[in-house]
Amino acid sequence: MHFLNVLTQTRRLKDVEISFPIVYGTIAFWLGKKASEYNSHKWTVYVRGTTNEDLGVIVKRAVFQLHPSFNNPTRVVESAPFELSESGWGEFEIAIRLFFHSDVCDKQLDLYHQLKLFPEDENGPQSTKKPVVVEMYDEIVFFEPTEALFARVQNHPAAIVPRLPSGLNLPPPGPFNRVNEMKRGDTKDHPLSQWFMNFSEADELLKLAAARQHVQGHIGKLRRQLSMIDGLPHLSKAAYGQ
Repeated sequence: MHFLNVLTQTRRLKDVEISFPIVYGTIAFWLGKKASEYNSHKWTVYVRGTTNEDLGVIVKRAVFQLHPSFNNPTRVVESAPFELSESGWGEFEIAIRLFFHSDVCDKQLDLYHQLKLFPEDENGPQSTKKPVVVEMYDEIVFFEPTEALFARVQNHPAAIVPRLPSGLNLPPPGPFNRVNEMKRGDTKDHPLSQWFMNFSEADELLKLAAARQHVQGHIGKLRRQLSMIDGLPHLSKAAYGQ
């Protein structure tokens, strides 16, 4: 989780936090028969909202730092979706720097992600249809945001905003004149969306419930085994010739 202070020259909301859950990661496809020694995989690195909404409301641009062996290893993406695709043969760490709009934050956020091309089972067969997906969940938290920023993102689907105290009047949200940009940056219809991992709260609760049920079942099994052991006759040391 990354806490960012917003601009200090404007009016801010005391003790208020706005958070944007994000996901950053890579998806890598093996090229199969088209693979060569130095070009075996095609991959995409990206930063997206957890439910695939456009992050362009806060992020102005993203800079991806690739391995020095690539031509022009510093890649700048000026608008959403914040991603780039490449091909190669080796795994390496990708540095991602996010720049925010001037009325959001004057600091940058650095993220780091390890590109992975091969499945966990290195001896298993590779597939051209099932990619290797590695994603990380994180949150960008803006502490004491400006009133203008709060008004602009309070109805944005990617933002988690608190309920403000009654009686606090904020300026109305300005007209959103970037409809086309927002549609372009939305990753809900992304060609790779079928491979995106689900980080929704409901999904996490289901996983926790399933894990709890599994643990309870295991505890019950151990209790039954212990009760069977308690019912067996105990051998004295003399029975072992001691």
